[in-house]
Amino acid sequence: MKKEREDWMRLYYKTLKGIETMINVQRMVKDIKRMAEEANTMIMEMEGSILIASINNRTMNAMNIAQISEDL
Repeated sequence: MKKEREDWMRLYYKTLKGIETMINVQRMVKDIKRMAEEANTMIMEMEGSILIASINNRTMNAMNIAQISEDL
């Protein structure tokens, strides 16, 4: 009887440990997802900044070309 109870206790604690491991994995996946979303947001902000800089550069180049043409 005592042996059977010890076996059940081992199984119980082993099951608890497995559940705890699954919970930890789920937390890690959730954290990775959150970090990926933050990285995606940062990339989108960088793309916007690069696009604005590109548009400003084109505008400046066009103005410089127009000024050179006027000077000639």
